[in-house]
Amino acid sequence: MTTNTPIPPIDGQLSPRYAGFTTFARLPRITDAPTHDIAIVGVPFDAGVTFRPGARFGPGAIREASRLLRPYNPALETAPFDSVQVVDAGDLDCNPFDITTALTEIEAGISSLIAEDKRVVVLGGDHTIALASLRALAKVHGPVALVHFDAHLDTWGPYFDTPVTHGTPFRVAIEEGLLLKEHSAHVGIRGSLYSADDLTDDAELGFTIVHAREFHTTPFTDIIKRISDRVGDAPLYISIDIDVLDPAHAPGTGTPEAGGLTSRELLELLRGLKDKHLVGADVVEVAPPFDHASITAVAAAHCAYDLVSIMARK
Repeated sequence: MTTNTPIPPIDGQLSPRYAGFTTFARLPRITDAPTHDIAIVGVPFDAGVTFRPGARFGPGAIREASRLLRPYNPALETAPFDSVQVVDAGDLDCNPFDITTALTEIEAGISSLIAEDKRVVVLGGDHTIALASLRALAKVHGPVALVHFDAHLDTWGPYFDTPVTHGTPFRVAIEEGLLLKEHSAHVGIRGSLYSADDLTDDAELGFTIVHAREFHTTPFTDIIKRISDRVGDAPLYISIDIDVLDPAHAPGTGTPEAGGLTSRELLELLRGLKDKHLVGADVVEVAPPFDHASITAVAAAHCAYDLVSIMARK
């Protein structure tokens, strides 16, 4: 943790929220602070999508939607920007045409931000980029627990002979030994599958699933406890595909599925993990071309804010 007084966001009572540089929550840029504890970084990459493109514009949209965020988080009873230095590290440059090259570049960029036990929240971009994040974090923390919020498993095999896409990152992560199988879970899964084998294959990889339909039959507190118990004391990575939300709450995404979570449910699930050892996180698959009134970007910005708040608490 920095020993200097953190540089705060621009005060919305002194400067209109629509003015100035569009950094996340109007935080200082990484070049404006001598050091940092938590970095927000954008990865404008969507070459791994299998349906609607547009997530490359996600980081900018999330930052724009975050202008209204204020410095005190009452739900988590913390002022995250007071206790630690949080910065906006801008966007990582990565090859838009070659997934393998891009993953190497993203991994290197994230690695540079997490030296000395620093934390990172990644704004995507499509879900392919989670693999690069996990590769970087595993070098520091070893294998990590994963709580993966999504409509889809993302443990499928190669698409069109391409080994890594936004539908494959967690299969590859398991194969590379980046995840703690017994501590990892998918949350919010729903929608059609290629066959029942998709579920069997996922279970064999070591994941547990909290299906979206369980939210209708199981007390919410029980679901939070189940996820929390699964994680235990392991270092945790949280990956949020915004399509875990119902299209009513997140229309601006590449592969929408009916029957999803509400924004309130997702935020409360995150807050239920407030005491975990959160070492990194991402919020991905925000596709502004399909968004309406920034509904999706606003939800993503609030998710990222709660992730930062959880990190700051620790």
